[in-house]
Amino acid sequence: MFYDSVVNEWGELTYVPTFLGKVLIAAIMVLFLGVSLLIVKGKEKTSSKELALSTKQITFTAMSMALAYVLSTYFKVKLFPSGGSVTLLSMLVVCLPAYWYGTGAGILAGVSFGLLNLITDPYVIHPAQLIVDYFLAFGSLGLCGLFSNKKNGLIKGYIVGVTGRFIFAFISGWIFFGYYAWDGWAVIPYSIIYNLSYILPEAVATIILLSLPPIKSAMVTLKDLATK
Repeated sequence: MFYDSVVNEWGELTYVPTFLGKVLIAAIMVLFLGVSLLIVKGKEKTSSKELALSTKQITFTAMSMALAYVLSTYFKVKLFPSGGSVTLLSMLVVCLPAYWYGTGAGILAGVSFGLLNLITDPYVIHPAQLIVDYFLAFGSLGLCGLFSNKKNGLIKGYIVGVTGRFIFAFISGWIFFGYYAWDGWAVIPYSIIYNLSYILPEAVATIILLSLPPIKSAMVTLKDLATK
């Protein structure tokens, strides 16, 4: 009812959501966004001013996920056969809600982005792999919020969030995609190098960009727009 079993071009049995499955995923995504909004508000009763601010927060979060989707879909170099891609700043954009609103809201926003990817570009060979790749890996980008109020917090938080994503990508590659290991390579070093090959270049380029004074200033201004 919620998924179809298909054989992909690599001869793997994979699972693709049906229309009802996509509706269910979308409903869960909206639920996560709603919970993230409640985390940000932190109060059961709000004034009209606080409600307007909360509407701004959910709008900025949704906009960041939409932009991250565009960047990850249309500005990428995809690696085959077991997924992963170098994109134009998509991980940074996913990290932004955490930098603006804190770790809890950021993790839920990251998971919501993972669910969006599950709808539009699913690659599922096992239920546990789905959880690792779409919930934990993307959700870990929300750890950026740990440094949201620190000096150079976006860079520090980005490094932590991307490291979290790498750890879960490594675990997924080790457990579920080890049969793709190159000839003569053990599974663990293969998974490390493979996942670093697409996560590290984007991360290094992003950190260099964030270190530039004009970009630093722009990020501060953007945070003010998103939070005030």
